[in-house]
Amino acid sequence: MSLISSDFRPRLVLASNSPRRRQLLTELGLTYELRLREVDESFPTHLVRAEVAEYLAAHKADAYATDLAPDELVITADTIVCLDNDVLNKPADEAEAVQMLQRLQGRAHDVYTGVCLLHGDGRRVVFSDQTGVHFRPLSLPEIEHYVHQYRPLDKAGAYGAQDWIGMVAVTRLEGSYFNVMGLPVHRVWEELVKLGAVAV
Repeated sequence: MSLISSDFRPRLVLASNSPRRRQLLTELGLTYELRLREVDESFPTHLVRAEVAEYLAAHKADAYATDLAPDELVITADTIVCLDNDVLNKPADEAEAVQMLQRLQGRAHDVYTGVCLLHGDGRRVVFSDQTGVHFRPLSLPEIEHYVHQYRPLDKAGAYGAQDWIGMVAVTRLEGSYFNVMGLPVHRVWEELVKLGAVAV
């Protein structure tokens, strides 16, 4: 596969601290500029599930709206873990990480990643993807080992599917594995094609 160059194709900007999102975009064969800034990740309490992920992705994109050149397109994303209707975002410390994993062990939960593609000409696309994740029962020593060794404080739900815990705990996925990693690349690619940002 080779990407066709075009003078009219927007330059991609990734606004994310996540090394996993950088890896996935790179493996798609995309060239992008990394542009970072701090954005408040709180959200209205009436929002649930996919609404939260999409709101946060769009909110992050808003922080770049006034700085985008007409030929730029910024990609923002936010991943959340939902157990029933509770949103498990990034844990504040190791103790909270252990508590989150104790709630998740032995149960199924949903991972939502919201994505916003904001073009410098004002076009905006917001979408989300959902993946069901099944955990086997975990002992407290297993959970504490993972939290102490891998310190998943930057991860929604206090875990990364690509980490040790993903290998020993995840028994089944319903949906995209890459979505659990932090970016539904199949949907991102599809939307970028629609926006004329990539072509093959």
